[in-house]
Order: sequence, then structure tokens, then C-alpha cells
Amino acid sequence: MVSFEMNDRKKIGLGLTGFGIFFTFLGVIFLFDKGLLAMGNILFLSGLALTIGLKSTMTFFMKPQNYKGTISFGVGFLFVITGWPIVGMILESYGFIVLFSGFWPTAAVFLQRIPVLGRLLQLPYVRSLFDRYRGKRVPV
Repeated sequence: MVSFEMNDRKKIGLGLTGFGIFFTFLGVIFLFDKGLLAMGNILFLSGLALTIGLKSTMTFFMKPQNYKGTISFGVGFLFVITGWPIVGMILESYGFIVLFSGFWPTAAVFLQRIPVLGRLLQLPYVRSLFDRYRGKRVPV
């Protein structure tokens, strides 16, 4: 099993990523507040860069198969900043799904190993849903 070393930089990166998701959630709850959405985007991207490294982040976003997601996420961020938060969030959501769709199978396996949540995910209907979309695992 590959060890994932957790140094201070990665801990701060995971915290920033979590705060980014939280601020984005608050921005949606407060009727697409553009300040909260922009803060969430900035925190999420900076947390991602600190967690996996700046070079890995740049190569991830600049892969040819990720261009569509990167452009969509970036244009959505610009729409949020300029005052069109609903259109921006639609574009960002599409870009997020396109960019991170390869990680869903790995996330599903991780969620199934959590003690309480794993038992719920082993129920027949939920398990068939996970097995249908499991696909190929991507190493993280």
C-alpha cells in the first residue's frame, strides 16, 4: 500500500480546500452571493495547489483531455466575479464534473471503507449504483 505522507503544507491545503467547498456551499445557500462564491473558488484552488503541489496542479489543468473542463471552470469563475453568479456556477459545475470525473471511482472505494458509511453503501440498491459507475480506478 502506498503511504500518503501528511506534512504541514498538505494539512493546510486540505483545510483550504474544505473551507473553499464550505464557502461555495454558503454562497449557493445565500442566493448565489458572488463574494462567497468567489472566496470559495479561490480557497478551493489554492488548497488544491497546496495539497498536490503547484506543478502537479498546473499539469492536471493543462492536460489536453482536461481543456474543456479547465476552460469551463475558468469562464465560470470569471462570470461569478463579473456579477453573473448563476451562469458562472452552472459553468463551474460542468467544468468540475468534467475535470474530476476520473476520481469518482476512487472516491467511491474510499467512501465504502469508512466504517458507518461503508455499511450504508453496501445496501443492495446503493451497491448496484456504485458498481454501475465504478469504472476504472485512478491512482490518487
